[in-house]
Amino acid sequence: MNAISSIISGKKNKGSSHFTSVNPANREDILGTFANATKDECREACINARKGLEQWKKTPAPVRAEIIANFGKLIQKNKEEISKILTREMGKPIKEARGDVQEAIDTCNFFISEGRRLYGQTVPSEMQNKELYTYRRPIGVFACITAGNFPFAVPSWYFIPALVCGNTCVWKPSEDTPYLSYIFAELLYAAGVPKDVFHVVFGQGPETGASLVSLVDEGLIDKVGFTGSTEVGRKIGEICGRNLQTACLELGGKNPLVVMPDANLDLVTNGVIWSGFGTAGQRCTSLGNLIVHKSVKETLIKKILEKVTNLKIGDPTDENNFYGPMISERFLKKHIENLNTLVKPHHRLITQKNGIISEQNKMNNFNGNAQCGFYAYPTIVDNVTENDEIYSTETFGPLFNILSFSDIDEAIHLSNKTGYGLSSAIYTSDIESAYRFRIEISAGMTSINNSTTGAEAHLPFGGNGKSGNGSRQSGIWVVDQFTKWQSVNWDMSGKLQLAQMDTNYINPSDYIVKA
Repeated sequence: MNAISSIISGKKNKGSSHFTSVNPANREDILGTFANATKDECREACINARKGLEQWKKTPAPVRAEIIANFGKLIQKNKEEISKILTREMGKPIKEARGDVQEAIDTCNFFISEGRRLYGQTVPSEMQNKELYTYRRPIGVFACITAGNFPFAVPSWYFIPALVCGNTCVWKPSEDTPYLSYIFAELLYAAGVPKDVFHVVFGQGPETGASLVSLVDEGLIDKVGFTGSTEVGRKIGEICGRNLQTACLELGGKNPLVVMPDANLDLVTNGVIWSGFGTAGQRCTSLGNLIVHKSVKETLIKKILEKVTNLKIGDPTDENNFYGPMISERFLKKHIENLNTLVKPHHRLITQKNGIISEQNKMNNFNGNAQCGFYAYPTIVDNVTENDEIYSTETFGPLFNILSFSDIDEAIHLSNKTGYGLSSAIYTSDIESAYRFRIEISAGMTSINNSTTGAEAHLPFGGNGKSGNGSRQSGIWVVDQFTKWQSVNWDMSGKLQLAQMDTNYINPSDYIVKA
């Protein structure tokens, strides 16, 4: 049986190397069968995108933005149905799924106006009868690989500004959410995006993803975007670097949340639970290290455990459940591997049950299908130090660590030493502590008295260090990722004028003041 492997210029191609999209809350529920796109398919998509670029970059930016306005309206019209599919394919609770889809709508709404604001400048010349201008130009063919934890929001972060800026796109979506990616592409076409402008190649990362990125070496791709692990991001950055390109890399995190002794511990508890266990801990901005002042540590642990005990976990279609299954079986297996290899004898597991939620080992408030779903217990590891491997390893699951500190200097040190720099947070009522933390933290994003997660469509999103290469998504700042500057020097004098040499600078007179 052949299954869809790619959508190239609107044509749906079939392949033979199959993989299935399954509901992680019920593995017997299959959403669809897809195939790995070959390198030849990836190449064809890039070549067609290059052809599409010639007309798309000449399309006025306000007209391109109007197509994105259509896209946003279509998403809004189908929001509830898309959200239900997102929950079914990825396992995110339905309330979060609606937020995921809403973020795509918000991004559309923001960039509609950016189509009329791709501003350049007129610059004064030092010569007469000469005009200087700057313009933003599209970069070209944009290839992008995205993760499955935000299967609608994150692609919108990339493709909406990329398209408004006049680029053409080739997308390798996550193999965990191919059906939703198919819908995303179909909505773009329905909105009016020309078929040669947007292409999709389905498949696993090591096969199709690697094939796509390798085409940078063939000169078929001008820009690469990637959301995923630091390990893979390094490889992509290396390929782009040797071709004198700068990739847009949004990588992992080991996000710190600092609790000062003067913090509101009830507020902290709510922030910790959401940061650590929202989306089953499968956010790049999820809490990694809870760094608590020694004087309030045990009191806070007691409050957190009271909340954890009452968490409702299970069927993601149930509005009352806090989190659902892991995205797929491989993420659940990796979570168990982390528990088996990173938790050491000197650590203290303060959660009573850990690991897989099974029919034989259920929690009180669980209402999912433990036999057919990929569910995991919330896990908290205490007595962690900066010398432990678990301290600096992104675990990407319902798991976070607790470390303690004595003063703000130690807290900032523990927050920065992991080498990651994506998200961070501090809870305090002391202005000086908040001021110091926001200046000295190495993360690209910082919250004060709020959780480590939560992004708005008009604020820059991205990290530093092992979390990324300084590129940013969202807001006006992402325009820098998808445009290149052109300066224009227009001389209307009818003669050759040499800057710095023919400039008629005025010399000061030799005037000396005498007392």
